[in-house]
Amino acid sequence: MKAIVVREFGGPEMLRVSEAPVPTPGAGQVLLRIKAAGVNPVETYIRSGAYARKPELPYTPGTDAAGVIEAVGSGVKRVKPNDRVYTAGTLTGTYAEYALALESQVNPLPGRVSFAQGAGVHVPYFTAYRALDHFARARPGETVLIHGASGGVGIAAVQIARARGLVVIGTAGTDKGLELASREGAHHALNHRAPGYQDEAMKLTGGRGVDVILEMLANVNLGADLKLLAMRGRVVVIGSRGDATISPRDLMARDAAVFGFVLWNIPDDDSSSTHAALFAGLENGTLRPVVGKELPLAEAPQAHKSVMEPGAYGKIVLIP
Repeated sequence: MKAIVVREFGGPEMLRVSEAPVPTPGAGQVLLRIKAAGVNPVETYIRSGAYARKPELPYTPGTDAAGVIEAVGSGVKRVKPNDRVYTAGTLTGTYAEYALALESQVNPLPGRVSFAQGAGVHVPYFTAYRALDHFARARPGETVLIHGASGGVGIAAVQIARARGLVVIGTAGTDKGLELASREGAHHALNHRAPGYQDEAMKLTGGRGVDVILEMLANVNLGADLKLLAMRGRVVVIGSRGDATISPRDLMARDAAVFGFVLWNIPDDDSSSTHAALFAGLENGTLRPVVGKELPLAEAPQAHKSVMEPGAYGKIVLIP
């Protein structure tokens, strides 16, 4: 089979197509024929060697994919050959034609969801749901500000927040991104490159402030975020590329809180309940992953460049 293999940490050029044997599933394992693999920013950090969790070299990147079950090992009962599934992690990496996974790492993919869309479920939608539900505990009627609302996690958050009855303010950096945020459910869309957009967000709340902020670039925005919060407001830090400077008094004056999390820390019970909630939304059409770009597997280096560029628009997926 063809697979992307990283033999040393470094730039995108380290992502190289190689030939590898098709793995055989053991007890409790499944073999997945990958139809589409999702590309996430965290995979660029891992590839560069800058991430706290480093895989042993050589390795095949990727946690998100969708496809069909090719074979199952002994003891597997939840899935069978030819079932459509999406992954929540694998044993061998998803930038490949096949991947080996634990039975617990694959979840049913509703028929109305394409494989390319399925490759954009795990990291974006689990992250958005966990941020809104497990950390912010967002309630119907509250106002949420979602930074980067045109990216994979941002779109997921907009759809989930709208379905939960929140007032949604989304930001993006291009007209195309603003249109996408509005189309997917944002009540208001603001250009975060425009001077004074924070003032506009405050005006939209009548000066009260927002209850929840989902922050994708905390090193740039966190200080300003705290000044936008309503009383007992919450910021959930989903992404950051450096240090941030804040005034603790902005938190103190509002009885506010800042939460940070990494998706890999999710407990098993939370993972199961999150999948159940997301499956319902995918099945009834409330949740609709948006695919912005499909690239062949060999263009993984370009995918890693694109996923880190400004102007995010949907999910980037690789097609083996």
